[in-house]
Amino acid sequence: MDEYLPEAYTSFRDDFPEVTAALDALGAAGDGAGPLDERTQRLVKLGLAIGTESEGAVRSNARKALAAGASASELRHAAVLAITTCGFPTAIAGLGWIDEVLRAES
Repeated sequence: MDEYLPEAYTSFRDDFPEVTAALDALGAAGDGAGPLDERTQRLVKLGLAIGTESEGAVRSNARKALAAGASASELRHAAVLAITTCGFPTAIAGLGWIDEVLRAES
């Protein structure tokens, strides 16, 4: 999975190890804070990433959702669900990034 990490992100982790350790711990605490399984968590995070139009987060969470057992149809459905809440252009952008990940994974 490291081959997908942008240089800006890896440099940040190298330059600020205490901050990234705290960020990693917060992420782990959030993951364990409720009843959602990893697959469902990744789909929720994918939807949030689509809503914020964060290309890197969409790609990352799409890959992580696939690794957690989500199907291509489920990833694409997350983008479709964004239409009524986030708007058509946002959803289509998310769908495009998801489709690029799916093509790269196949």
